[in-house]
Amino acid sequence: MDADPLIVATRLAVYAALLPAFGLAMFGVPSAGRDGCDAASPLALPGLLAALAAAGLVASVGQIVAMAAAMSGVAVADLDRQTLVDLLIGSAVGYAWLLRVTMLVLLGLVVIVLRRHRIVMAGLAMLSSGTAAATLAWTGHGAMDEGARGWVHLGADVLHLLAAGGWLGALAALILLLRASVTGDPSGLATAHRALDRFSGAGTLFVGLILVTGIVNTWLIVGPGHVAGLPGSPYGQLLLAKLTLFVAMLGLAAANRFRLVPALAAAMAAGDHQRALGSMRRSLALEIGCAIVILILVAWLGTLEPPS
Repeated sequence: MDADPLIVATRLAVYAALLPAFGLAMFGVPSAGRDGCDAASPLALPGLLAALAAAGLVASVGQIVAMAAAMSGVAVADLDRQTLVDLLIGSAVGYAWLLRVTMLVLLGLVVIVLRRHRIVMAGLAMLSSGTAAATLAWTGHGAMDEGARGWVHLGADVLHLLAAGGWLGALAALILLLRASVTGDPSGLATAHRALDRFSGAGTLFVGLILVTGIVNTWLIVGPGHVAGLPGSPYGQLLLAKLTLFVAMLGLAAANRFRLVPALAAAMAAGDHQRALGSMRRSLALEIGCAIVILILVAWLGTLEPPS
């Protein structure tokens, strides 16, 4: 069955808002309580998170409308209200959507009302945005199984989403920090370098979770008997493209951790940081570019039937 372009587009919009929101909120938590050393302060996190919460709400409304229209086999303009209500209050997808919307509203309120209380704001923002991101598991293949297998699949999908969100949001935060430090301000450079250094350990955890949960998800969706048939199916081709880009991201992340971050530290000590800073920015831009393409593939994959 061909993918519905509207569903793919709304899925992509939801992923693009919710996953970075969780990662940015998580990025702000460890630094919020450090005396005089708040690595997230140059990012204007409250404004960023409020914008992502609003974008997530708009995208979520578009997604549920597109899903209801597709399920009833009519155009969006011809969708009747009762069909939409039945989906919202009569299915797991609808319950997950209602929880997501509630969490996004909570996220917006938290970052507006508690913006002066950075530790509390960051913690509640991470909780609400993480819960909102977790609900995405009910709109994809993670909800295809039942019983114990179904809970394992959903659990793996939730962890996969949160790890991906943590990685994506941290990458976005690092790029913004490096952009803010491009003027060469020593304090800004020092803040960016501390953030890069701290992200190395968290990035390893994110990668490990993505690898393990990705293997579990692929095993449950495709099954060992159909792995050989992946290159011959649209689902398999997109999955292999996603894996290729993920491997490219791993290579870039390894280069950042073991070569570019130490080179930036050495250049800062020598007072000649421009070349090292430019190399780091280009590497992170390539990494997040790969992540964006992966999000597009994931939004598409969720609408296709796996090989059987």
